[in-house]
Amino acid sequence: MLFDPAAHELLAAEPWNAERVRAVARDVVADTDTAYDPAEGHWPLHPLDSGDDDDDWAGVSHGIYLGAAGTLLALDRLARAGVAESSIDLRAAATGLHDGYLRRCHVPDEPMPSLMIGEAGIQLAAEVIAPDPARHVALLEVVRANAGNETLELLYGAPGTMLVARALHRRTGEERWAAAWRESAEALLREWQFDDELGCHLWVQRFAGRVSPLLGAAHGFAGNVLALLDGLELLPTGERDDVVRRAARTTLATAVAAGGLANWPATAGGATLGEPGTRTQWCHGAPGMVSSLAALPADPELDAILAAGAELTWQAGPLAKGAGLCHGTAGNGFAFLALFSRTGDELWLTRARAFAMHALAQVEQERRRYGRGRFGLWTGDLGAVLYAAQCVAGDAAIPTLSAW
Repeated sequence: MLFDPAAHELLAAEPWNAERVRAVARDVVADTDTAYDPAEGHWPLHPLDSGDDDDDWAGVSHGIYLGAAGTLLALDRLARAGVAESSIDLRAAATGLHDGYLRRCHVPDEPMPSLMIGEAGIQLAAEVIAPDPARHVALLEVVRANAGNETLELLYGAPGTMLVARALHRRTGEERWAAAWRESAEALLREWQFDDELGCHLWVQRFAGRVSPLLGAAHGFAGNVLALLDGLELLPTGERDDVVRRAARTTLATAVAAGGLANWPATAGGATLGEPGTRTQWCHGAPGMVSSLAALPADPELDAILAAGAELTWQAGPLAKGAGLCHGTAGNGFAFLALFSRTGDELWLTRARAFAMHALAQVEQERRRYGRGRFGLWTGDLGAVLYAAQCVAGDAAIPTLSAW
């Protein structure tokens, strides 16, 4: 067994119902609107997201991962999709968010330039909701300031801000954004070193006081490759081919496969899978590996290992932790949407929808348990609702990581 059964629960038998998706979305958006504090410019953190007052720092309350930037992006996306309309003035809230973030900065590492918990994500949220060329100079400076970040991962490091540069390049067509993307990509590629023991290329992350070759989507190899694939055409042809070749080889070399299933440890060459604590979620494990790497070109070996990772995600079942994107049922479901996009096989869309209905039930159960909603995008209700809404058409674009 390649996953920890205690981390999962049985899949609910509720059939797919697009109207139920819309109804839950409307309820969640209404609850989110009611909880918004316009004077503070953000939402209260959920008890599951905040251990104590020390966690209430500006990057958490205002950023994309748990904070207002992510919540506003989700509300905007649901409104644009015609799923649910917020009563909040999203443009005013988004344009005032960066100033509010700077006023609240009080820890030594702030302000920080990261995508998920820093200035780049906060400024990008404003740009998506209320485009304004006047903020581009400051945003470009933040992206470039993060090019040499030693974390070498998506949430804090250059891979995250590469997604920002690529988004602005698509929106404007301006070469300065392509140049900023290349600057970070070149720094990232320099650190992608061959590991003799595993026979593949790995990054070594320096994160939270630890030094380790992580593999997952949030803090490791898969998230870095996602950022490189997002702008692959901006690299010279030879470098593009090298990225694809290295990524495919590392994906295969680090997988642990058995019986048509596959999972990946959090750390390359790390702990035995299947033991208590094994993570099978977006941030670490097969679901995030599959959804991050499904854009790699078709190849029989790679196709098989990605399908095995998605099959393991299905057999493991929904996550008992809850409904969210980072380490919840919705995030795991994106592996199925990614395989549907890659293969066109309706089986994966059917499975994605089954996880969506389960995630919505988890949202409602948790709201009853705590008497309130969970407002952060990446761990909360809106992430699950967005995932379920995307299951209507089979859209595999993970919120905030693609399709800005």
